[in-house]
Amino acid sequence: MNKLKLDDFTKYKFLSKLRYSPEGSKLGFIVHEMDVEGNKYLSDIHIYDTQNETFTKLTSSKTVKSFIFKDENTLLFPDSRDSKDKSRQKKGEDLTCFYEISLNGGESNKVFDIPLNVTDIEILDEDTFIITATYDYNKPKLEKSSDEEKDYVVLDEIPFWSNGEGFTNKKRNRLYTYNLKEKKLNPITDVFTNVYSYKLNKDKSKVIIITNSFIDKMQIKEDLHIYDIKENDLKKISHEDNFSYSYADFLEDKIVFAGTDTQDYGINENGKIYIMDNEENVRLMSPTDFDYSLGNSVGSDCRYDSSALAKVDGNYLYFITTEYGNSYLNRMDTSGNIEKLTTEKGSVDEFDVVDGQIMFVGFRGLKLQELYRLKNGKEDQLTYFNKWVIKEKKLSTPERLTFETNQGITIEGWVMKPVDYEEGKKYPAILDIHGGPKTVYGNIFFHEMQYWANEGYAVFFCNPKGSDGRGNEFADIRGKYGTIDYDDIMKFTDIVIEKYPFIDEDRIGVTGGSYGGFMTNWIIGHTNRFKAAVSQRSIANWISKFGTTDIGYFFVEDQQAANPWSDVDRLWFHSPMKYANRVQTPTLFIHSEEDYRCWIAEGYQMFTSLKYNGVESRLCLFKGENHELSRSGKPKHRIRRLKEITEWFDKYLK
Repeated sequence: MNKLKLDDFTKYKFLSKLRYSPEGSKLGFIVHEMDVEGNKYLSDIHIYDTQNETFTKLTSSKTVKSFIFKDENTLLFPDSRDSKDKSRQKKGEDLTCFYEISLNGGESNKVFDIPLNVTDIEILDEDTFIITATYDYNKPKLEKSSDEEKDYVVLDEIPFWSNGEGFTNKKRNRLYTYNLKEKKLNPITDVFTNVYSYKLNKDKSKVIIITNSFIDKMQIKEDLHIYDIKENDLKKISHEDNFSYSYADFLEDKIVFAGTDTQDYGINENGKIYIMDNEENVRLMSPTDFDYSLGNSVGSDCRYDSSALAKVDGNYLYFITTEYGNSYLNRMDTSGNIEKLTTEKGSVDEFDVVDGQIMFVGFRGLKLQELYRLKNGKEDQLTYFNKWVIKEKKLSTPERLTFETNQGITIEGWVMKPVDYEEGKKYPAILDIHGGPKTVYGNIFFHEMQYWANEGYAVFFCNPKGSDGRGNEFADIRGKYGTIDYDDIMKFTDIVIEKYPFIDEDRIGVTGGSYGGFMTNWIIGHTNRFKAAVSQRSIANWISKFGTTDIGYFFVEDQQAANPWSDVDRLWFHSPMKYANRVQTPTLFIHSEEDYRCWIAEGYQMFTSLKYNGVESRLCLFKGENHELSRSGKPKHRIRRLKEITEWFDKYLK
């Protein structure tokens, strides 16, 4: 067995976009891998024949990131291969080209293009598609402008930019139908409406749509619409004026949706599941005590482009829930009876189901992502893309450790011993804090933690108050950031040192990203017990975050229970920068230039504050990266990021 190396993550395979063929005889999915030399990700379609139980790599262009089944043996996917098409796109022309490939063999061929930047597509009939595409309200005006006028940006709404997308002012994800024969686009939603999701009913006569419409300021509320395709009629059917929808689909002759009015627990409130009869009568479908978030929030740095929430199949709604440090697949009938379909600990990242046949991508034990079949409650692993990691590399198994807070709440955490651990030897340790705060850590594979364990560190992490998986009360820390969550993390640190005496308490470091970066900044201003810190994509000042980030104006007001005019003192009290003159801990700041979620100004402010007060500090800024640097950043940047962090800890802890 060999030690896990820093850059071994560049050899991992990542799975996403599971999709069954219409009759379920085939399953398509995307396999992503890294090209370090090209500093990019490569993606291709793989097919699993569910009848013959065989796998085929269908494409080899390395650029295919999504697809749909045209029929049982034909796929349709967007790509850019023709030099003329690439040239048009490079000049800024809106264009998406679609290719067709047979599962029976042969090359893929371009079949049509659409003069828009398509974000999603479904087939209505042989000649008609329903699509979402980016619409830029200002682009027609800019195209008529001179080149000089394109060198500035006009902003007249909030949010005006979005992490990973750049400036989004007056840009919307709009719904259209497109007729191939006539080459005609029919806009369904208006120019100020964002379409978050759409689903077709069984006979493809209607579409259920979740939208958010705004001018000047986006509110955290959505609407439900039904679009009658034949009548070309769009009708609003929202059951409440102020409601946040996370999912909607057709279930038999009814509509099922999930969401919350956010009145009790704010924007992080767990949604309920409802069913609507005749587009009017609404009743609660999920049990009244259903208190889990929909989707998977179990953290790992070994995913790429992975997402899932729910799907209707037959008389059931299938959905993922996060519960403590795990995520599970469930199904619910129209009476609200819930059956947990997976029971093994770990993470269900995404799934698809047709006629009760279930496939999912998940983490199990210390295995990285693989494809699993679920049948009669039994999981069968079908792929072994990442088998070599378990077989060839030394790994540390996280050991679960719980404790009870002063309020009588049990907090869950884990400790990873250094690989090649020797009894009687003292080791340095790293406390790792998750983002969110409404996400969770579990015991699944996390590359950076495994690497540090291979480098002779103990690693420990927990899910303090504010984390996901425990219901609304547990997750609710509005107006309390840096108080009860800080107490939980510090008590966990005390328990870890007590239970694992091989940890040298004079050589402990702390790190975290996003909310974990906020907490790292907060910790170093409130205690000197950590000998080194690495603050990643952090928050320093809630006042500046309110006015500069893509979610700031609504996230800060909701989570800090104040805005700069209602209670600026409260915002400053909860800002780590307020306590920066107390800091003595050597601190490395990792930030991305295009991180609009926790904007670079946050990193600059905290770094400047420490330097001003004479604290050893360093800021490593990654150009061309955003909030997702550690998870989907360019391979070379991810290598450099982990190298910077590890060398900082080595300098002060070893």
